[in-house]
Amino acid sequence: MILFARHGQTEANRQRLALGRADPPLTELGSQQAAALATRCATIGIARVYASPLLRARETAAPIAAAAGVEVVIDDRLIELDYGEWDGKSFPDLPAEALARWRNDPTFAPPGGESLRAVSSRVAAFCTEVLEGPTVVAVSHVSPIKAAVTWALGASEELGWRMFLEVGSITRIAGRDGQGSLVGFNDTSHLPRRAE
Repeated sequence: MILFARHGQTEANRQRLALGRADPPLTELGSQQAAALATRCATIGIARVYASPLLRARETAAPIAAAAGVEVVIDDRLIELDYGEWDGKSFPDLPAEALARWRNDPTFAPPGGESLRAVSSRVAAFCTEVLEGPTVVAVSHVSPIKAAVTWALGASEELGWRMFLEVGSITRIAGRDGQGSLVGFNDTSHLPRRAE
């Protein structure tokens, strides 16, 4: 089984900005979310912890790996979608026509960036490789985790636009005979409750 953990909060997440390959650290809340993930995963029996090479994923993975007594293995296939020129911008400020095309065409890439189809391809390779071994944690980002879900469901990339994935959440994918199945999605029951 793969437990996909979305990294903890960054300032860009708090501001609801496009956050691709920019590399900010976790906020204080993000660090608390990483600690909560570690506490949750400590009781599961994790054989390996994989992480995207970006700082926010590595900072989230470190306490999980420490709790599991394993090292973090960096895997480039878990890196966030490359937003190119859109990185760090507010979604309402992006060109409406381009956003519409992005939502309907998985081969579309933001200027200087990466398509959802490319993300899906690399995440599918990761899932196929590690799915049927012992239970692992993969600390990643919103787009790769949604790509893992669409892979497990045998659905098109466009389905990802209908999903909401919270920072610090866990999504579980199991599988057999090369086929994935979605076991849990966007689980945040371990996270500290925020004041509303």
